[in-house]
Amino acid sequence: MISTSRHLLRQSPTSSCSLRRFSTVAAARPFKNNTTHHPSNSRRLISASAAAAGIGAATVVVVTTSYRRRQCHDDDDDVLAAKCSVKRIPSNADVLMLAPQKEPSTGILFPGACNGMRFVGCGVRVKWHFVKVYAVGTYVDPLSMAAVKKQSDGDIEKSLLDPNYPRTIRIVMNRTLSIEKYTSAIVEALEPRMEGVDLDKLEEFKMLNPSIDLVEGAEMEMTIRGDTMLYKNAVGGMGMIQSDVFCRALCDVYYGKDAVSPSHKEDVIKGIKGL
Repeated sequence: MISTSRHLLRQSPTSSCSLRRFSTVAAARPFKNNTTHHPSNSRRLISASAAAAGIGAATVVVVTTSYRRRQCHDDDDDVLAAKCSVKRIPSNADVLMLAPQKEPSTGILFPGACNGMRFVGCGVRVKWHFVKVYAVGTYVDPLSMAAVKKQSDGDIEKSLLDPNYPRTIRIVMNRTLSIEKYTSAIVEALEPRMEGVDLDKLEEFKMLNPSIDLVEGAEMEMTIRGDTMLYKNAVGGMGMIQSDVFCRALCDVYYGKDAVSPSHKEDVIKGIKGL
């Protein structure tokens, strides 16, 4: 008698940050009757595998089966009993079971994984000392941070300022805001850091955002890889800006000495150490 149960939580097609879970349990029991079974008719094989779709994140569960021949009271009666063992093969970005994390000041939840990267910290962007504009979280590639995580806070900060360390910056609005105020605030933070180089990229960034005001809960994602920033706007539209100067300035906005959210920066450094 063989029993198998599976549970699958599918990824929402509207969010690249949705969590996925897949687990398989398989068990085999010896046959309980006195009927003679021929090995060719009694052999049972149970196998299961799970794969998580996404960039750089997968976990595979493999069920291996071995056979043991058991001698019954009747010397001519052989029964094959299958023993199954479940082995977990972790990947470099095993994110299937990561729980969402809450930004304490706003209560906004951040999923444990986004774009194949792992959550390491979050904070809040405060304006005029009391207005909590949005929550911001960071996701990194654990492999790229494998050596960095053992270093000092200063060395981790230097790595965060280097766009060659991939990361996703996820912004979730805590209040309604016009798209003009949102883009203007980011442009104002970027422009002095770009020192007059590639300033046309600032206008490109504005064009990546549709002329729709942001509502509470609206999400934007900025994925940085070297000189390329892949952007997902509040309505799910995708765009790209290619400029080393722009990407380095964006890193400085969120991880530099004058980071727009000090609580976010501190939490990210702490999270990288805990990878």
